[in-house]
Amino acid sequence: MKYKLILVLIFILNSFTVKPQNTVGTISLTEDALEGYTLITLHTESYLIDNCGRVINQWSSAFPPGNAVYLLENGNLLRAGRTTSTDITFGGQGGIVELYDWDGHLLWSYLYDTPLHRQHHDVFPMPNGNVLILAAEVMTASEAIQAGRNPNLLLNNRLFNEQIVEVEPIGNNNGNIVWEWNVKDHLIQDYDNTKDNFGVVSNNPQLLDINFTNGSDGHSNWLHMNSLQYNHELDQIILSARAISEIFIIDHSTTTAEAATNTGGVYGRGGDFLYRWGNPQSYRQGTETDRQLYGQHFPHWIPSTFDDGGKLILFNNGDTRIPQFSEVFVLDLPESSPGNYEYTAGTSYKPSQPDYIYSNQSEFFSRIVSSAQRLPNGNTLICSGFNGDIFEIDNQENIVWEYISPVNNNNGDIATQGELATNIVNITFRAIKYAKNYPAFIGKDITPGDPIELNPNTDVCDLLAVSETEFNNFKIYPNPTRNELHIKSNKAISRIEVINVLGEVVLANESQNDIQLNNLSSGVYFVKIFNEENSLVKRIIKN
Repeated sequence: MKYKLILVLIFILNSFTVKPQNTVGTISLTEDALEGYTLITLHTESYLIDNCGRVINQWSSAFPPGNAVYLLENGNLLRAGRTTSTDITFGGQGGIVELYDWDGHLLWSYLYDTPLHRQHHDVFPMPNGNVLILAAEVMTASEAIQAGRNPNLLLNNRLFNEQIVEVEPIGNNNGNIVWEWNVKDHLIQDYDNTKDNFGVVSNNPQLLDINFTNGSDGHSNWLHMNSLQYNHELDQIILSARAISEIFIIDHSTTTAEAATNTGGVYGRGGDFLYRWGNPQSYRQGTETDRQLYGQHFPHWIPSTFDDGGKLILFNNGDTRIPQFSEVFVLDLPESSPGNYEYTAGTSYKPSQPDYIYSNQSEFFSRIVSSAQRLPNGNTLICSGFNGDIFEIDNQENIVWEYISPVNNNNGDIATQGELATNIVNITFRAIKYAKNYPAFIGKDITPGDPIELNPNTDVCDLLAVSETEFNNFKIYPNPTRNELHIKSNKAISRIEVINVLGEVVLANESQNDIQLNNLSSGVYFVKIFNEENSLVKRIIKN
């Protein structure tokens, strides 16, 4: 006889959670997770997955990540790729920007990779259709020394200027640079008064000390910018300099000429820093004990309509800190008005402490990559990227969804369910989750496909996906229960199954309306009750 599921009853002591013994893909899921789709890019593939880990859409490129990826409101995908260039190389290198439509057709590609400059880490889609590109540009040793660099801090006989270019896409593979900003235009030094940019570092926090290396040996990649994000309401850009553990906000409302001036920052609006935070040693207004950031990633503004709207959120990796552990910070910026940041001369930038910190020192550490994102329902999505571990927490810091990438980012190999994630190099740069009402999904086929991993186990979603429909002629009691469960129905019950969180049937009755639970340990169970016609989901508590 073919049975249809008519009831799944969930017995819970704490939260409504199903946690099968999956090793990759969806590890755990509760009903409190945001209903939406998560975007990741791994090797040459970009995946949009649902909470069950099933692929909603997939885009293929000829290039591995370089590194950021975004789903645009029209359903197009903006992605950075890594070229094979060897002129400018360091972790996070890229070189090409690609735009795909929903169906995977390449619409536009733009190579920003020459012996003198190369895109790396991040890009950002502007509201007007332009693209911001983060890039490294070579300064020769003589140029760096003229700018005030100590020659003893030129380990590689050159120095990288970090730059932002805004590109207007033209045709299929061309672009017009309509705006540019360079950190080399906003330097200060007190090493050599015969060279450019000489001044008092502690009196000019709007400028960057070209000789501050945060204890490193003076390699060319002295800043290692790893994130570029834009705030349309403020027309401002936030940058993350991992190597010196600082974040910077700059103005985007300038012309390129104005962006090259060094009269902005705390003294006005121009190309200088409007705000900085994380390591006040860099501008001589603090010591190591005042340092807050350690190799951070992905600082960005929380949307104004979300919880903590207007504040910054970032992933603080904790690299080089003893002991090593990661955190998520939410920062309430010191603004006199939106986009105008308060600063008192002779002090460090506020706040003195984050507004919110999430940390689990015993389990939570990613030395590199990673991200954190506030979601529309108030939850926070965290990508502990070195381990390919993506998880969502609610406002009580309960994990309501967890996913471990099954993709080897070095060669694209896919893990089989049951294989230990530690056996694969599943480094994930960033994860971004989009709610189901995001405009990109309007009119699109979002039918779930298979999960990415091989031999997948989707029990967690099969059970949670059952419809919650109430029927007046159906009664379950007692509720709460301790030892037994009775079911009253005007329909004949064919079978009752009790399933543990490992997906194993631990009890079963044929053609009965009750089942004894006294031999079961306390915990989470699923009770499936079958007949031929209706379906219902209801929760009860087993004490």
